[in-house]
Amino acid sequence: MNNKKPLTVLVIILILLLAGGGLWYYFGQDKTFRLYGNVDIRTVDISFRVGGRLDNLAVDEGDTLKRGETIGTLDKAPYENALHQAEANVAAAQAKYDLMTAGYRNEEIAQAQAAVHQARAAWQYAESFHQRQQGLWASRTISANDLDNARSARDQAKANLKAAEDKLSQYHTGNRPQEIAQAKASLSQAEAQLAQAKLDLADTTLTAPSDGTLLTRAVEPGTMLSAGSTVLTLSLTRPVWVRAYVDEVNLNRARPGSEVLVYIDGRPDKPYHGKIGFVSPTAEFTPKTVETTDLRTDLVYRLRIVVTDPDDTLRQGMPVTIEFAPRQQTGEPHNG
Repeated sequence: MNNKKPLTVLVIILILLLAGGGLWYYFGQDKTFRLYGNVDIRTVDISFRVGGRLDNLAVDEGDTLKRGETIGTLDKAPYENALHQAEANVAAAQAKYDLMTAGYRNEEIAQAQAAVHQARAAWQYAESFHQRQQGLWASRTISANDLDNARSARDQAKANLKAAEDKLSQYHTGNRPQEIAQAKASLSQAEAQLAQAKLDLADTTLTAPSDGTLLTRAVEPGTMLSAGSTVLTLSLTRPVWVRAYVDEVNLNRARPGSEVLVYIDGRPDKPYHGKIGFVSPTAEFTPKTVETTDLRTDLVYRLRIVVTDPDDTLRQGMPVTIEFAPRQQTGEPHNG
């Protein structure tokens, strides 16, 4: 009996050691949460807003561009001609509007007044002649036809006087408000066409919309382009972000604003830093281009991770590994 007691104690100690070793092994393992994704740099298709013959391109594939840098031009001659025509139309519309608002000249008003005096004298003579003819008709000295002719001449002279007076009144009053408004509208239309002609001419010069690297040069000088035709494709320097996917079980670990480390195979010991900027509200199937250790048909949620310290090493489509805590606190090397 005494020999069995030490053996029992030894077995208990061995069991405790094994249990402790198991716990140490379990809790000592790397519990870093990893995701896998690809670098997704944004690109811009650059085009002219107007059509025409491509005159020159000042850049080639691989060139680094700065925002606002001139990178190409179209043949400007057609747009310069259109600008000159628009300027002439504005000048004509302005002259017509000025004429409408200025009214009639003093010389024109004086001529109208003279016409009124002349028409009044003619009417007075025709009225006096008609009265004399009435007296002669009463004594049967003239025929009825002569009296009718005198009455007709009087009425015509009266109508001429009324027309001359209306013309003088128009000269004193000036043009009608509707005519002035119409002239002003024509001027505004001509000015708008001039502004568009200036914009079209400016659009014959193509500038870089953002900093970046030129990926594709699609056309060559001499090509006839329509408005909106792609001329160059630019890879933007900023922002650089990673597209990754997380399953529903770990969705609570991938919250917007969470900081992560981004590893590439070429820099296993020097991670980039990133921050989750977007989590898709809907689930989808994992794309075949994403390498994960789970089944590709699992439903996952798309993440957009903005890299806060990118450099030229990160390339479009490059596979990356994203690590959450605890590795991001220690900064220890990535072992795959």
